[in-house]
Amino acid sequence: MTSTLPSTQAVHPEGALPYQDPSLTTAERVADLLDRMTVEEKVGQMLQLDARDDLQDHILRRHAGSILHTSPERILEANRLTSQTRLRIPLLVGEDCIHGHSFWPGATIYPTQLGMAASWDAELIERVARATAEEVAVTGVHWTFSPVLCIARDLRWGRVSETFGEDPYLIGELASAMVRGYQGDGLDDPTAILATAKHFAGYSETQGGRDASEADISRRKLRSWFLPPFERVAREGCRTFMLGYQSTDGVPITVNDWLLSEVLRGEWGYTGTLITDWDNVGRMVWEQKVQPDYAHAAAAAVKAGNDMVMTTPLFFEGALEAVARGLLAEDAFDAAVARILTLKFDLGLFEDPRLPSERMDAVVGSADHAALNLEVARRSLVLLENDGTLPLAAGAPAAPVRVAVVGPLADDAQTQLGDWAGGSGQAGWLDGQPREMITTVLDGLEAVDGLDVRHARGADILTLAEDPLGSTFPDGQPRPPLVVPCPPDAGLIAEAVAAASESDVVVAVVGDRIELVGEGRSTATLELIGGQNALLDALIATGKPVVVILLASKPLVLPPSVADAAAVIWAANPGMLGGRALAELITGAIEPSGRLPISFARHAGQQPTYYNQLRGQHGDRYADLTQEPAWAFGQGLSYTTVEYADLALARTELGAGDLIEAEVTVRNTGDRPARETVQLYVRDTVTSVSWTDRELKAYRQVDLAPGEFARVRLTLPVAECTIVDADGVRLVEAGDFELLVGSSSRPADLLGAPFTVR
Repeated sequence: MTSTLPSTQAVHPEGALPYQDPSLTTAERVADLLDRMTVEEKVGQMLQLDARDDLQDHILRRHAGSILHTSPERILEANRLTSQTRLRIPLLVGEDCIHGHSFWPGATIYPTQLGMAASWDAELIERVARATAEEVAVTGVHWTFSPVLCIARDLRWGRVSETFGEDPYLIGELASAMVRGYQGDGLDDPTAILATAKHFAGYSETQGGRDASEADISRRKLRSWFLPPFERVAREGCRTFMLGYQSTDGVPITVNDWLLSEVLRGEWGYTGTLITDWDNVGRMVWEQKVQPDYAHAAAAAVKAGNDMVMTTPLFFEGALEAVARGLLAEDAFDAAVARILTLKFDLGLFEDPRLPSERMDAVVGSADHAALNLEVARRSLVLLENDGTLPLAAGAPAAPVRVAVVGPLADDAQTQLGDWAGGSGQAGWLDGQPREMITTVLDGLEAVDGLDVRHARGADILTLAEDPLGSTFPDGQPRPPLVVPCPPDAGLIAEAVAAASESDVVVAVVGDRIELVGEGRSTATLELIGGQNALLDALIATGKPVVVILLASKPLVLPPSVADAAAVIWAANPGMLGGRALAELITGAIEPSGRLPISFARHAGQQPTYYNQLRGQHGDRYADLTQEPAWAFGQGLSYTTVEYADLALARTELGAGDLIEAEVTVRNTGDRPARETVQLYVRDTVTSVSWTDRELKAYRQVDLAPGEFARVRLTLPVAECTIVDADGVRLVEAGDFELLVGSSSRPADLLGAPFTVR
């Protein structure tokens, strides 16, 4: 359709129109610019389109307001095209910068979000986000689609590695830190980028672990667990929210008026910008089939309050058709466009479009960021088992310790980086990060003086076959190929056993590969696939001490033989310098301090295994298996022993407005230093509705020298001891409670102290 251009308006004395005058407020500039825009230009501003496609069509015909998946050359070309448009509205450039500048060659790639969460260190994660923002901003990108606030509840789900784990409180702490790091002191800072809280909301509550399936989740359940982290970052000032792919009660989140209007914009007063996930609007037509065509889909999305529509090009034609058919009024787009323009003015893009800088080479992959990366990798490692073999003392030059480093992931540089990292497949313009920037486990151990290292692959994991349904989905996106597990290879196993037999200790590096991880790549099993179980069985049968490193995107199930392993370390995907950090941990150059942000299952059939499940079921085990996880949320060993004693409360009779004050003695009873994560949980003894037995509410990290003890003070407002009642209201119920303090979520690791709320 064709719209009449607005009449020419008065020009400021300086020769600029009001919206071009930086002395005016953002609100004044937005109002002026919005008044000058045609319907086509407004609809175009709501489009975020793939920069790998036809930029000229995106910008000159569709008036796109944003692009993603780009390069410096494409950013400069897009800026040139924007200068040819009538109003010269600058573009927002977005990218999936998830744990570093994911798809930028030579950028610093940190451990995955799940790996970082094992640090339980919000300040450290804020520093990671700040360093990432510096690298992202200097390349001409303004917007990262991070952090992920989804709660990992089914380990089969392919996107567990993108989360901060299973606990809403820990997720809220770490996500808020990441938002602060990305956005810095304000968007007028040229190193600040827009943060995105995703995926709003309940996206991870999948059916059978299948990605983007219907989230069978009540509004009360959303309020109880899934919404609190999002509310936390909304109040933290996170400028954008991304909506999940899924539907809830049959309603796609994209058009879920209760979530978007009543809760987010109503109750929370959120004034930021909403962006759909990839082709959410189109999926309502071709996948979910709840809209008959793009006109109806566009109308529904606009009415529900969506602002930016990611990669649904036909939203442009659909929205204009919706206006022509009377499904939308011409001013229906104004609120969304105003929010988008507000971001652009607040970022200062009208004065400085923040194009790729000549400082890129000095900032991207800098030495300071590499040092931070190593620090985070060290803190991400979790020692799960140790019979005393670790730390491994290096030998003298004349008699080095012989170490067999085996396993398919011992020297797999790109797999070590995990999903959303160069070679993980979401971006077609690079196959991986520079090999010289990555230290694998083999690299790390070979660099240690006093070790005589030999290497054998020992097993293969998988091959690929094309999906019989075709290589692409109906929207043209690539369909993941089928994974075909490799059978155990007797020759490879024999080679590994020979290396083990000639060594003093074996380091076996096993786990998963990128083909088993990510969107559309959920797994039916949690076991190691390919020849890995057979390899571990054979190595452990040699009688040599075997240190198992699980380099895996998420908790996996290890074979029964690992009960006889000397040690088990979970490394998640530890980033570029993970191999060095692991070598330091194995040889005692650093102390293990990571704690699990997520529980490990013993079998896929145990799902779910998260610690804070609701009370009330028949029995406490399966007929054929315990319900206890292999390792629970909060667990992790040190190279020393730490004891807790004398938990005491300052007051045990409290009102709803009071502060719980507790002290506990934490003592290092071993001969090595420790960083202990002191965890505080609350149990509401009797509740008006079913509720979890205990919830993490606070934690503190304490450094203790050998033999040292500390009297650790913990405080918690009584107002945080809430449940969500049958009406969906979050409140503190009067009655008896118990404060639980210890080293993990396991009941055996917790001391208890009762208190009463009047």
